[in-house]
Amino acid sequence: MILQHSISICKLWRLSSPPNLLLFRPSVAYQPQCCRIRAFGSAVSASKVAEANTNETFFAEESVSWTSLGVSESLSRALSSIGLDRPSLIQAACIPSILSGVDVVVAAETGSGKTHGYLVPLIDKLCQISDSSGAIAGQDVRKHNRLSLVLCPNVMLCEQVVRMANSLCNDSGTPLLSIAAVCGRQVWPVKEPDVMVSTPAALLNYLYSIDPERRRRSEFIRSVKYVVFDEADMLLCGSFQNQVVRLINMLRFDEKQLSRSKNSGAEMSSTSDLEEFRDLKADYGEDADADEDEDEDEDEDTEVGEDKANLETDTKGLKRRDWRRVRKIYERSKQYIFVAATLPENGKRTAGGVLKRMFPEATWVSGNYLHQHSPRLEQRWIEVSVDTQVDILINAVENGKSMADSVPGVLRTMVFANTVDAVEAVANILTGAGLECFRYHSDSSLEERTKNLLDFQQKGGVFVCTDAAARGIDIPNVSHVIQAEFATSAVDFLHRVGRTARAGQPGLVTSLYSESNRDLVAAIRHAEKIEEPVVRSISYNTLRSGEKRPSELA
Repeated sequence: MILQHSISICKLWRLSSPPNLLLFRPSVAYQPQCCRIRAFGSAVSASKVAEANTNETFFAEESVSWTSLGVSESLSRALSSIGLDRPSLIQAACIPSILSGVDVVVAAETGSGKTHGYLVPLIDKLCQISDSSGAIAGQDVRKHNRLSLVLCPNVMLCEQVVRMANSLCNDSGTPLLSIAAVCGRQVWPVKEPDVMVSTPAALLNYLYSIDPERRRRSEFIRSVKYVVFDEADMLLCGSFQNQVVRLINMLRFDEKQLSRSKNSGAEMSSTSDLEEFRDLKADYGEDADADEDEDEDEDEDTEVGEDKANLETDTKGLKRRDWRRVRKIYERSKQYIFVAATLPENGKRTAGGVLKRMFPEATWVSGNYLHQHSPRLEQRWIEVSVDTQVDILINAVENGKSMADSVPGVLRTMVFANTVDAVEAVANILTGAGLECFRYHSDSSLEERTKNLLDFQQKGGVFVCTDAAARGIDIPNVSHVIQAEFATSAVDFLHRVGRTARAGQPGLVTSLYSESNRDLVAAIRHAEKIEEPVVRSISYNTLRSGEKRPSELA
């Protein structure tokens, strides 16, 4: 709607340039219209959310320290040196489980500290392995089966995880472990790092296209000890699903091979027949989940895609019936960790449903406000029309700027729109009103997005973006989030509002919505009123921006 209105305004301006459309002229000071102020003021709810105690909603109890969770003294000092003196609630809940070695699913609200929640125990475990094995800097980690692999949906999130891991240093200022990103323009490292961060597509590209002889593939898969799936709900659904399921099948098959070799006493090195069998299993698993029949039993679903392949070929005595016999009985040698801020479980094809089938024995750790907005968040809801939306949008941004006197530090406002064209239209509207802003969307180059993001983090101001900036990217101290166009689903709404009120800080969200969004807005507000998780309370029949799309509301 913003896009349509801005296009029509631009056409009228070129024809007649009426006085009330001077906001598109950067050289002319924009004068607020009284109708805009009345619309904004009347739409804001008179009641405000009571301010929550940060210690109760974000941090663990004062008696809980890093060392009490099992973290080493050296890592505890590294955390304190970057200002993390105490663990958050979700960190206190998930770190002991991850340290125990079991598979873990961490589902907690945005801004709760999930990234350090998995980085801290993994770095601690790797440091202990290095100390106990006598490994020295530069030694080949593949021989020690100790590599941590972190998978993220995009390059920006990969680089953020690398920065966060590199910030944990020893007393001399050197990072505790070596971390490398393999994505975007980052090539495969010459020396294997302790922690590798990659996207599924980039990793598969290196393992298959750039390694035709398969030597790197088998060595790499065997070297992986810990696997993290960050933003797991994205990775297990949609366009990422086939790639991720393929990687999981490869990793789990390697576990079974290693277990079989230990039990039989035979050396399962890399015979050509076994390598071919592994590749066939992984390849058949690639598209299996998409074709999975709804009526398949749980046993069939547990190993996604493995029974889809019609494999009767003998491979050094290893037949399909032998595979089926040892499917559920094997010694585990890898740990799987899934992390997400939204993880719907209703339905077999939701991310939560897939995890419950593939990892039925995993330990689930959930945040207190999973699928809900933060209690430190104040929300304002404003219904707009084609005639009022531009005025109300500009007033909302200006209202956020007026918070500068009450909020210490650099002021940051994020404005969300649903498409690239809408982002450009919103940015042009704000620029024409004399409000400078940064733009962030998929049509911008990676260099431009990186520069705009860094400038926004350092200088503050207004950041106009698509949902590409709604997930994973940690921008500290965002005081105001504005939905210039309302989110198309409850999940997207939660991720957008989660950009503010992070790490124990307060925040404000102003949501502009139109008649086509009323059903979704009503469902979200009702869920919040009765203090129920937003995703769980919305039924399959709830409209999403005028359409029924039950799969994303489950």
